[in-house]
Amino acid sequence: MDQFNTPWRVTAAAIYTTPTDSRVYGTLDIDVTEAKRFLDLKRSEGVKITMTHLATSVLARAVAFDVPEMNCFIRRGSIVGRETLDVTVPVAIGGGEGVSAILLKDAHARTVTSIAEEIRAGAEDNRAGKESKTVKNKYLLNRIPWPLRRPVFRLLKWITVDMGVRIRSLGLSADSFGSFVVSDIGSFGLNTGMTSLMPVAKVPAVIVLGKIEEKPVVRNGEIVVRTMLPLTGTFDHRIVDGLQIGKLARGIKRNFRKPQWLDEIPAKELESCLFSTRD
Repeated sequence: MDQFNTPWRVTAAAIYTTPTDSRVYGTLDIDVTEAKRFLDLKRSEGVKITMTHLATSVLARAVAFDVPEMNCFIRRGSIVGRETLDVTVPVAIGGGEGVSAILLKDAHARTVTSIAEEIRAGAEDNRAGKESKTVKNKYLLNRIPWPLRRPVFRLLKWITVDMGVRIRSLGLSADSFGSFVVSDIGSFGLNTGMTSLMPVAKVPAVIVLGKIEEKPVVRNGEIVVRTMLPLTGTFDHRIVDGLQIGKLARGIKRNFRKPQWLDEIPAKELESCLFSTRD
């Protein structure tokens, strides 16, 4: 038994389907007062960073350095570790086109400033019609007659995820959607969102950012006003349980308390925090 295929995971992969009855949820209110000050400071310096950019960096480093066993997916009943930690960030593109997405490569090993720049540039490209091959597949499915859409979808999933074959012409592979997804609904005025796990994405978690608000909280026995960010997570229970969620939460809290660290390249090397399928 390797480091990924624990007895519980092997059992869970057999008793749960992909992932419909294996979804579990969690919520967490994060004190982002220091993070808000950091963002205000960066803006005063002319650097445009939002809480979504910061949260993406926070979550990437929490997974990489606190709970790297989350960076995996299930293939034919076994857990497969990813060799990189990439993050998908949905972005609104307007014009009636709905939502597109940006895939950030090795997000944990980059500064939050570079993450912000890539998301901003990627969003502009997507709005100009320069979406990635993977994202453009949503238009491909629309052109397929309705009775055939599900069979085609399942065939593509079987080829790319189950068999591990990359379809370069469509930009599809088991890593097309990265290690997890970060989505912001707070910009729409929403506090909590229980999202789904798209089967073909093969991500163990989708983390949703809610609306940032000032709230009264207790600190050292006194009621004080702090800036709070609600997070909601949807997890694949075949991969993630309470232990992993707890480790992730601790990493998230620590990273938000020290936002300056997010604008530095972390000292830890990729090989020290991520498992490889070659192990």
